Amino acid sequence: MTGCHGPLFTNSSLRSTILYVRQYHDLLRHILDNGTRHEDRTGTGTISTFGYQTRFDLREGFPIVTTKRVPFRWVAEELFWFLSGSTDEADLRARGVDIWQEWATEEQTARFGRREGDLGPVYGYLWRSFGGEYPRRNGVDQIARLISEIEANPNSRRLIVTGWNPETCDEVALPPCHTLFQFKIENGRTLHCQLYQRSADAFLGVPFNISSYALLTHMIAHVCDLEVGEFIHTFGDLHIYSNHLEQVNELLGREPYPLPTLSIVNAENKKGLAGLLDFVFEDLRLDNYVHHGKIAAPVAV
Repeated sequence: MTGCHGPLFTNSSLRSTILYVRQYHDLLRHILDNGTRHEDRTGTGTISTFGYQTRFDLREGFPIVTTKRVPFRWVAEELFWFLSGSTDEADLRARGVDIWQEWATEEQTARFGRREGDLGPVYGYLWRSFGGEYPRRNGVDQIARLISEIEANPNSRRLIVTGWNPETCDEVALPPCHTLFQFKIENGRTLHCQLYQRSADAFLGVPFNISSYALLTHMIAHVCDLEVGEFIHTFGDLHIYSNHLEQVNELLGREPYPLPTLSIVNAENKKGLAGLLDFVFEDLRLDNYVHHGKIAAPVAV
């Protein structure tokens, strides 16, 4: 649903909308005001900063950008693909999502001796088979370990999943950008999540990343009988690509809409690891997502 008549604020939605939109828009302005120009791996060039943090209270609404369209189904299907352990781009395309195809071409995968579509040891493998010899399914299932630890020891300070393996990060066309996330359970009932992201494309990538980890926090809270708390997003290299500057300025000129709400429906019996891995898009309901139109921008490969 695309808005065209200015912000639709109500008293109940005003606070959450201001908190979220201010943070994402301020993040973009921070880069524009404080960043320095850098050359980068893709040859595109960036305006880059290092070290930044945002915080989103998931009880105040679901954090998804309203000043451009973010395809929520793509966010969810990509997350389900990660959780499945798959590293085959065809599996993601079968879900109707084509955002990884630039790194799955025959030209890209042949550099590492793999067939077209085989992305190598990326997120799914690292989350579900960390340290195992690719492509065999050995190693540590970090998602299973995370759920088990939440259930057995909710006070643990070891509720961590890492997506960075120095032994394999040079064996893929796109090493993991969102590299480590940690959960904390407050007072035995409230689940908080913090993500460390080593590299962040502020215009195209960050809106996806925010909504993806917010959704993951909702899903894990559901299967572990917890409530959602905060999502904290910590950045290393946070940048705007030089060929995204026009799009960023267009977005910053738009007025925001109130945040939607996320509900998990028809999934009362989805509990534990099996429940987490059984999620489908129809289990999710994003209500009142009003947004401006899409702003197209090229992907740096």
